[in-house]
Order: sequence, then C-alpha cells, then structure tokens
Amino acid sequence: MIKIYTDGATIGNPGPTGLGVLIVENHQQIQLKQAYPDMVTNHEAEFLAAIHGFQYLTMHVSHSDTILFYTDSRLLSDAIGKNHTKNYETLFNELSILIDQFNIVVTQWIPDKENHGAHTLSLQALHSIPDK
Repeated sequence: MIKIYTDGATIGNPGPTGLGVLIVENHQQIQLKQAYPDMVTNHEAEFLAAIHGFQYLTMHVSHSDTILFYTDSRLLSDAIGKNHTKNYETLFNELSILIDQFNIVVTQWIPDKENHGAHTLSLQALHSIPDK
C-alpha cells in the first residue's frame, strides 16, 4: 500500500505555482516538489500536483499496488469520485489516464491541516521561482 499526498500553491489566482507531493511507502517518504512558473489558477495547481505525483508513481511503483490518494482539494476529490468535472477537463483527463494504470486507487479529501507535508513542499517549490 502506498500513500500519496499532493498540494498546489499559487501566488495570485492565477499566478506562478509550486507543486508538492509526499509519497509514503514502507514507512519511507519520497518528497517531490516542482516549480511551475506559468500562470495557473489554484484549482489547476491542485490537478497539476496530482498529475506530477501520479506520473512519478507510474514510473516507480508496481501498478498492482493499492494507492491511497489524499488531497485537500474538494474539487479534485469530487471530480475523481464522479469521474467528471465541468471545468479542467484536459487536466482531469490527463490525471484519469494515470490513475487508471493502477488496479486500486482510493481517493480521500482531507483538511488542510492533515496535508502539511505536501503543502510545505508546494510552498518550497513556489518560493524557488525567480521573480514571482
């Protein structure tokens, strides 16, 4: 079983973005952060962070592993649960293709305070962007 926590942070809305991903496997953490200087909305940032995390998983873990996916974005967790979103279709479709590569992915919304690791990583990535 693998746990993945993701978060996106923006300055402005839209604005430059930091993506944070915390993966926990066998009591070990993998921390990923990615600066994304393009102007995106906060909702887009949440999708991008999830895409970044699942891209890593598709390349580094068995697709038969159970994935527990935690996000503090209601919009993202609802979109995955409904397998549909009115907005952000392109990002949602890209994420769905990645998620569908795994046998079991359980998505759960969590409050911000329970997503501190991924949030911290997203802020570190955001602050690494020059002239933000």
